Amino acid sequence: MSAPLRLLLLEDNPTDADLIISLLSESGIPCTARRVVSREAFVEALKEGAIDLILADYSLPGFSGEAALDVARQLVPDIPFLFVSAIIGEELAIDLMHRGATDYILKQRLGRLVPSVQRAVREASERTARQRAQEALRQSELQLRRAQKMEAIGRLAGGLAHDFNNLLTVILGQSQVVLAELKADDPLRAKIEEIRGAGERAAVLIRQLLAFSRRQSLAAEVLDVNGVVANIETMFRRLIGEHITLVVRLSKDPLLVKGDCSQLEQVVMNLVVNARDAMPQGGTLIIETAQTELQRTPMYAFTSWVPGSYARLSVTDTGYGMSEYVQSRMFEPFFTTKEEGKGTGLGLSTVFGIVAQGGGGIDVTSAVGKGTRFDVYLPLMAGEVKPEMASSDSLRLARGRETILLAEDDSGVRELIHDLLIKLGYQVYVAANGEEACAIGRQHLGDIDLLLMDVVMPGMSGTDVACHLRALKPGLKQLFISGYPDHAGVGCEDPASAYVQKPFAPEMLAEMIRELLDGPMKQSGAQTGGSPNA
Repeated sequence: MSAPLRLLLLEDNPTDADLIISLLSESGIPCTARRVVSREAFVEALKEGAIDLILADYSLPGFSGEAALDVARQLVPDIPFLFVSAIIGEELAIDLMHRGATDYILKQRLGRLVPSVQRAVREASERTARQRAQEALRQSELQLRRAQKMEAIGRLAGGLAHDFNNLLTVILGQSQVVLAELKADDPLRAKIEEIRGAGERAAVLIRQLLAFSRRQSLAAEVLDVNGVVANIETMFRRLIGEHITLVVRLSKDPLLVKGDCSQLEQVVMNLVVNARDAMPQGGTLIIETAQTELQRTPMYAFTSWVPGSYARLSVTDTGYGMSEYVQSRMFEPFFTTKEEGKGTGLGLSTVFGIVAQGGGGIDVTSAVGKGTRFDVYLPLMAGEVKPEMASSDSLRLARGRETILLAEDDSGVRELIHDLLIKLGYQVYVAANGEEACAIGRQHLGDIDLLLMDVVMPGMSGTDVACHLRALKPGLKQLFISGYPDHAGVGCEDPASAYVQKPFAPEMLAEMIRELLDGPMKQSGAQTGGSPNA
């Protein structure tokens, strides 16, 4: 045995106790023993734990081995319990074993003690191993069920996103078209801008839904943590309610990190929601950003930690606080202290995953009744923040005279794109599905310079249409659009192909079209069929 056997001896005779310990030690079973006599001392020892084996006499002053067995089976049911007594008869011994005793040894025949102890310890170890294996199996089955639930949620989110992205493409695109036609002092302009703003906020919500379900295509870029927090500060104020005072202290210097904007927003939002829920009667919520030099590893660091400069995002509340037990499990998926129906247990686990993916770490400071503070650290990056594309209310976009084959099954999106292309000077053939696009494409293939295809359409998909027409006209430029997040990256390895995720702004589509058309033509035969996203 690698470690001494920890014995609890219920024995009023010190000589017998010494004999038992000596016999075990001489037989190669090193042990440490704690001898007790009274019920109080026995119960106290059981509650303190650190016991591998119980050896008990049957008859003691004011306490019996039978009562001790009942107490032990109640408090420590998995600890082997052996009787070592001079007065146990065979019938009594059998009865005690039926009640949970592991074995009985007569003091007159202590030769059985060593093999009985060895067997009891071995069986206890095997029982513990089985329990661990069963628990591991149970956890695996639980994780599988959770994974299946998440997959179902992801599929649902993807389907909803597709439908919403089509609607949002029309809302955002048509509102921008109307804005381009209104004068600056038109009284309707403010209403249309409000519609466009609502559509943009809806697009943010869809991105958050997809990030939650892990079906969003991540777009890593250089972000300013200050800018991300500032952009959603108004949402914070609506979210937390008037009973909570919000204090935002942003660093005066830019805090550039590399990540996905929607996921960084989700980190902040999840921490803010947790803080709000911890203050149902009101309180103060403080959001701070700062640059910090970290020479130590945070409490929760997910990669090989490198000391250096980090952006720190802190969220502090004056709420209930967390116990040590809650803190030990707070990042576990589906663990929640909220009542049923008010929490999924995914908020902090999502934060955990996003920060881990970004190579960051987290410190947590909390105490019951004293509030909670989360410090999120993300590596500072060199570079510049990608400027946001300015709104082009006047739609002064790059124009062209080329011919485009447009295939889109959603009538609202199809009409929006068709009108935009016509205004920009392009010649356009329009198809409502893949088979119609394929027929038009074969008939006018010599005139067509670009395929603009929705990926998913009735009959033939956009990629199938492109594959078929490219077999007839190698090097044909192609631009794919889709409301499904799973299609991100279609054609990304082909310099004559590009992809735009719905919803998109008209200027983004116009810019992508010009980039493709103005780019170098592929040499004939460079791609003679095959998958367009190969």
